Amino acid sequence: MNAVVEKSALREAAFAARALAHATGQGRATDHLLAALAPHRGKVLAGYMPMRSEIDPLPAMAAWDGPVCVPVVIARGQPLRFRAWTPGSRMVEGAFGALIPESGDWLVPQVLIVPLVAFDARGFRLGYGGGFYDRTLEGLRATGPVPAIGFAFAAQQVDAVPIEPTDQPLDLIVTEAGVLRPGPAKSLPEPAAGPCRS
Repeated sequence: MNAVVEKSALREAAFAARALAHATGQGRATDHLLAALAPHRGKVLAGYMPMRSEIDPLPAMAAWDGPVCVPVVIARGQPLRFRAWTPGSRMVEGAFGALIPESGDWLVPQVLIVPLVAFDARGFRLGYGGGFYDRTLEGLRATGPVPAIGFAFAAQQVDAVPIEPTDQPLDLIVTEAGVLRPGPAKSLPEPAAGPCRS
């Protein structure tokens, strides 16, 4: 079975696990996310507008001490672009139903909060299958390190995400259970240092 077929099968099960986790709430996920982001304070942060049963990064984005932007799909097969966002931004529906700012400056993110369908302890993520984040991270990282922090429910962790040469790994994964630092072996999330207040 090739990676594309394996990913498709895994995606269906992961959607179900995420939906169940979403129904119970996200606990201290925002506190853990802010603690993980604290070393990057003041940088341009890319968040995302949550869809379906995705874990919600908006409280962390609203508390961020620095510019915040959200992804905009320009076209299939192209990297994402990022438009400036604030809690008061007027939002409109973009591609695939995602909300995007109606107007605003285009920014280049220096650190990203990345949504996902599933993840593993090595730091690989399963997305929706469009490859948008992989292309985007590849381009951003061509000039130097750009941290990508996966944000998900702990129930979305799987033993191994099938990978392809184009897949870009995450630097951290944050869940309601804590922070997972990717490594070669399966490990449990370690607790974050605690809430970070801006």
